[in-house]
Amino acid sequence: MASFIWKGQICDSQDRNTLRVRENHYLVCVEDRCMGVFPTLPEQYRALPLEDMGDRLIIPGMTDLHIHAPQFSFRGLGMDMELLDWLNTHTFPEESKYRDLDYARRAYSQFTAHLRRSETTRACVFATVHVPATTLLMELLEESGLVSYVGKVNMNRNGPLYLIEPSTIASVRETRRWLEDTAGRFARTKPILTPRFIPSCTDDLLYRLADLRAEFGVPVQSHLSENLGEIAWVRELVPTAQNYGDAYRKFGLLGGETPCIMAHCVYSDEAEMELLRDGGVFIAHSPESNMNIASGVAPVNRFLDLGIPTGLATDVAGGSHESLFRAMTHAIQASKLRWRLLDQSVPPLTFDTAFYLATRGGGAFFGDVGAFDPGFALDALVLDDGNLDHPQPLSVRERLERAAYLGDERNIYAKVVNGLRLF
Repeated sequence: MASFIWKGQICDSQDRNTLRVRENHYLVCVEDRCMGVFPTLPEQYRALPLEDMGDRLIIPGMTDLHIHAPQFSFRGLGMDMELLDWLNTHTFPEESKYRDLDYARRAYSQFTAHLRRSETTRACVFATVHVPATTLLMELLEESGLVSYVGKVNMNRNGPLYLIEPSTIASVRETRRWLEDTAGRFARTKPILTPRFIPSCTDDLLYRLADLRAEFGVPVQSHLSENLGEIAWVRELVPTAQNYGDAYRKFGLLGGETPCIMAHCVYSDEAEMELLRDGGVFIAHSPESNMNIASGVAPVNRFLDLGIPTGLATDVAGGSHESLFRAMTHAIQASKLRWRLLDQSVPPLTFDTAFYLATRGGGAFFGDVGAFDPGFALDALVLDDGNLDHPQPLSVRERLERAAYLGDERNIYAKVVNGLRLF
């Protein structure tokens, strides 16, 4: 376990509205946990190794609540399509290639290398229906030092025959085998049940996945209310459900004893939002993806006002990039357009709130993560923004905002995940 001290310009979120800036302070890590941020180094920590980061920015690591690893290979393609056409044209043909383990190794190695260099320290990841390739992805992420949940996708209907699983029995059997084979195998990588979405899973499969959820005590991730055509489809498939979220609840996959993430929620109405809040469901807000494949813009501040735990997601390859800084800036821009053009009752996001979503907001899915509070897991990035030149003096906060809009992974000088220094 790691113990160390960094000195620098330290920024984190106190809450959704407040960015804390502590200049020339000391960040103390003892046995992988944050002990706090101090203006003067306490006596009891002075024997720990100290690295002075000078004028560099020190921020919490960021959590990506929703990303598709097999789609990384075609990021930036098909961005002029809507969701269902995009799935059939790009997603399903590409995901079918992961039955070939050599191809999966090449593709997943590239994905993992990019994610390791990005702002992301923790992620919730979709794989494919293929157990060997999903296990390989878990192995690569474990080696990377990142902390993640990885899901073997379930889909046994409404997809191409070359990709869907042949039956409920086969899907459940393969999912059980994967859960048993990976149980307790990794320190930083855990399984998460992953029905692609309700249209891709038969009723009996969804019920059986809920049984596996209870038996193995694993969380769930899926998609919810992303697209109007998708919502209408679910209404036909589950006519007894009050809404899309209620359909998941009926099958035992929303709320409950283990955590749950639902991506998007662009068109969640008040009843569905209350269902998410009452079930403690996390929303993964994916702003670039929602714009690229013409879904819409989620009312993020409304989620937060209702107390629904919410974080950011890149949703590669609906999103074109794995950068959570870009997700932050896209979230701000999209919320401003939504406010101006659609609904002025939900205010646009501020920079402070977007930073909160990327750090403390999404990090909460993993526990005490995403800020420099005492007792939190120590995930941190050091940003060197020296190449973002400017003639005028800037505050630390202004420099952080510029880094989010103008910087990229080349500005990340150092990265620590749960106390482990990656570079």
